Amino acid sequence: MKRRTAIRNLGLTVGGLVAFPAWASAWTPESIGPQAIGSADDDALLAEIVETYIPETTTPGAKSLKVHQFVARMINDCYDNEAKNTFKQGLLKTDELAKKAYSKTFVECNTKERTDLLRQMSTNANTSAFAGMVKNLTIRGYTNSQYYLVNIAHFTMIPGFFKGCVPVK
Repeated sequence: MKRRTAIRNLGLTVGGLVAFPAWASAWTPESIGPQAIGSADDDALLAEIVETYIPETTTPGAKSLKVHQFVARMINDCYDNEAKNTFKQGLLKTDELAKKAYSKTFVECNTKERTDLLRQMSTNANTSAFAGMVKNLTIRGYTNSQYYLVNIAHFTMIPGFFKGCVPVK
């Protein structure tokens, strides 16, 4: 009886080790694929929102790393219907508030206007859930992107070698 348990545990361990590299790898836009969240305008709006949170400087911004695809995939696949409705309504409210405040769409606004608008949305009771959800997913998507993990966090899948013949001092 113990032999069967040992064989089963060994099989599970080997299966886990085989699946580990695919599970632990960083996401790329190609691995996510195009994600439809609505119209092309909604996709462009979400891309500009994530770019406002993490703009391009000396490092690529959230838009160039396609973090908006990650955000859309997470909301479509992992969130309940209430959160999906909050997301869709938040996209509509973003453009409405931009038109009301600046007489132009969010995409047409400059960086300062976008930042001010998102700051207002995060303090407003009606739009704070949307702003918080998109901001958190943007940060999560950026810090889990392949670019960030390799170039900024210096993540290595397998740590360096152990050299036992090196003096302690």
